[in-house]
Amino acid sequence: MKVFSNTETFDYSWEEVSTANWRKYCPWNDKSTHVVAVDTVSRTVDPATGILRTERLITCKQSAPDWLKSVMGGCMADESHVFETSYVDPATRTVTMVSANLTWSNLINVEETVVYRPLNEHQTQFKQEAKITALCGGWQRIKNNIEDSLVKRFRENAIKGKEGFEAVLEMSRRVFAEEREREKMSTIRAQAGHIRMAHAS
Repeated sequence: MKVFSNTETFDYSWEEVSTANWRKYCPWNDKSTHVVAVDTVSRTVDPATGILRTERLITCKQSAPDWLKSVMGGCMADESHVFETSYVDPATRTVTMVSANLTWSNLINVEETVVYRPLNEHQTQFKQEAKITALCGGWQRIKNNIEDSLVKRFRENAIKGKEGFEAVLEMSRRVFAEEREREKMSTIRAQAGHIRMAHAS
């Protein structure tokens, strides 16, 4: 088993990050074009803790690694599925996301955990850990090569992932700011209208 770990800091509040997290794979993120569908399977709130639990099926379309194609004889679809369970805890202000691969699970087991928690009122920490285990039979060297290639892919995707999520966070902040400005102007116009009506009467 090989482990990939990564820690990043986003210069956005936990509220902004936890909200934008649901838009991570939207068109604002041009670094995640390999994600072709995100389907919500279930969503519940624990009345005792207030924790929001969400299950999602994420469909990705990207070329399989060459070693996997050779193992499978070269005939395999480019689509893969990941099952994700997330927990948003408003009391501790943490978002925890746990995911596992459904596709090729007889050959590889990839378990990923991501946690967002506030560092302060303006910054949020992102911690990622992926445990990668090759299950296919063969020499240990082959298993090591398979696991190493997946760690390399995680490392490459982590760079793109941060860039993509930064874009989503920036756009979310801009959209919310514009919405607040519209609401403010609407309130001012409404108040002005009431004042005019009061003077007219």
